[in-house]
Amino acid sequence: YQAYATYEDLMVLVEALLRELVVAVTGATELVYGTDADGTPRTLSFTQPFARVSVWEGLERWAGLSGDARFDEAALREKLAAFGVEAAPGSAVGKLQMELFEAAAEPHLIQPTFVTDFPVEVSPLSRRNDHDPRLTDRFEIYMAGFELGNAFSELNDPVDQFGRFAAQVANKASGDAEAMDMDFDYIRALEVGLPPTAGCGIGIDRLVMVLTNTTSIREVILFPLLR
Repeated sequence: YQAYATYEDLMVLVEALLRELVVAVTGATELVYGTDADGTPRTLSFTQPFARVSVWEGLERWAGLSGDARFDEAALREKLAAFGVEAAPGSAVGKLQMELFEAAAEPHLIQPTFVTDFPVEVSPLSRRNDHDPRLTDRFEIYMAGFELGNAFSELNDPVDQFGRFAAQVANKASGDAEAMDMDFDYIRALEVGLPPTAGCGIGIDRLVMVLTNTTSIREVILFPLLR
């Protein structure tokens, strides 16, 4: 968590952190994790700048949706059905976009990749993008086909934040189990003031999986409830 930083600052930090960690643990900038479909050991490279792909770019590249079609609810649901995903009734377009991205794009994110520009509907605490208010200043770091961390520039506008919470409350009333509740204490805190801030959370268990070439998260959790 860093004051006077943006999500772009954190991308630079996370890339350097992961690269140096891999070198410290393995002695190299590449490591083997899992296998490809044909059984060939899969090598993850931390030597070059990590790839970056926006959610919308991912929808175009791996789901075949571009332009206005990315905002067509019927088109999104049709594509989701083709990937075997049944979206909940009443889901916002941004949520449908993310569900399709997860189904279509995630399996292709093998090398370390920053996924950026998340829809505002699924990022209730993230700062709205200056160039497109439908998006937020947020990224997730992916590798080996799964998410390793989540980060964003904090939303520090109390008016915008109240509207986001209100939308989350409405989504929860419509059956969205992942939606947030209203937090008036947080709104009051923002009214006092929050500097430009960015934060990142990294899944340590998943990171240890990658570093140790372990495909089951149960094998790396220190105190598992189940084995």
